[in-house]
Amino acid sequence: MFAINHAATALVIKTAYPDAPIAVLLVSVQLIEIFWVILNFIGVEKTRTKDMVRTVKDVELAYMPFSHSIASTIVLTLGAWALIALGFGRVDLGAAVALGIGSHIALDLMSHARDIAFAPFMESRKFGVGLYERPAVAFVFETAYGIFCWWIYGGSSTLLGIIVFFNLANASFFLKAIPGPEKYLAHRPMWITAVVALQIVVTAVLVGMFS
Repeated sequence: MFAINHAATALVIKTAYPDAPIAVLLVSVQLIEIFWVILNFIGVEKTRTKDMVRTVKDVELAYMPFSHSIASTIVLTLGAWALIALGFGRVDLGAAVALGIGSHIALDLMSHARDIAFAPFMESRKFGVGLYERPAVAFVFETAYGIFCWWIYGGSSTLLGIIVFFNLANASFFLKAIPGPEKYLAHRPMWITAVVALQIVVTAVLVGMFS
């Protein structure tokens, strides 16, 4: 799932845990992706593309068992909860952060192809519903999901505009008929990583400012 809609998930968690700082929630929902960015930049995890990139279907998340695996997410989620809830005595904040971290892999399991391993070094079977195999359907789902999160939160029209704008800005990654920058990403995995990193930062800042 694209960065704007992970950020929108923080809004739903905020409604359930109103005392949790939105900045902390925005980091929690993207913590797995932040690790993915770092591990790609240092060469531990790998991203590949087809010879021509027209949609998300042409991007292959070839190796990411440390950032995006079910077991690593469970460990990270429980570790964050234990540190915050037991270590600092912030039970509600610990639950909110754990929910944010877990939400990332749950949403990615829905959208990704079968590229999410159960655990590092256990990659014989991978998981993913595969919405990105049907990019147009994925685009509708992601946009609707972002708007739904905004509705649950009861945010401002400006916040809605931000969510809709970034979803529409990503349309060329889902719809072949719309030309966009994705054509320049073929065989440039570090560019893909940089685009993801930029979207994480920009969407988190804007959603945080206008939430």
